[in-house]
Amino acid sequence: MRTFRNRTTVLAAATTAALALTLTACGDNGSGTRSEGAAADKPATAAASPAESGKGAGAEKAADDAAGTGTTGTTGGSTGTAQPAGAAKSSDGSGNTGGTSAKATVTLCTAQGLKITAERQDGPPYTHLTLSAKNTSGTSCEMKEYPHIHFLDNARGIVPPVAKSKPQAPVILEPGQSAYAAVRMSEGGRKETTETVKEFTVTLKANGGGMAVVKSPAAEGLAVNPQKWATGYWTPELRNGADDF
Repeated sequence: MRTFRNRTTVLAAATTAALALTLTACGDNGSGTRSEGAAADKPATAAASPAESGKGAGAEKAADDAAGTGTTGTTGGSTGTAQPAGAAKSSDGSGNTGGTSAKATVTLCTAQGLKITAERQDGPPYTHLTLSAKNTSGTSCEMKEYPHIHFLDNARGIVPPVAKSKPQAPVILEPGQSAYAAVRMSEGGRKETTETVKEFTVTLKANGGGMAVVKSPAAEGLAVNPQKWATGYWTPELRNGADDF
């Protein structure tokens, strides 16, 4: 009977020891499982790190852009470099991006580019004539002041101008257009002393454009009186010289 009890005691002790080992083993396995779970959680945390890193890089880029560092960025698939303020302005600093508009300059008319003719006015005794200067140059030009007329020799001087005939605006001739000047040759009196002129010269002195020789519109010539002659300024319209002076 004592022997049976001892065996029972030994068996119970062995069973208790085996159960203790089993519980210990289960505790270790649980610990290992938790370690593996922790290891599984760790990569998820690491995967979040690049996103946070990218966010920081974006902030740095925004700071660079705000500072105007000229960083290179991509928009809509094309890459371009940021330009500094005012880069669209022209190199001369004027701010004009297109061509420069220049004011057109009109040259002065010259005798070479004009056809100057004379026509008698008013009928007998033909005290006035009209000079016509037609632009044959093919380009626009300006007629200045009045014709410098020499009816006789240079010692007699030029025909003086009449100030009231001066136009208010510049006389610009397009190709084919004409300018006119009224000229008084005499007063037409019977006792008036006159001289006959079959040709005379017209100089564009104010223009520096040379001289033209003009023939008398009448075969018998023109009767001129150095004491009475006068000339008007070049004008864009034909005027009756007798009405002006």
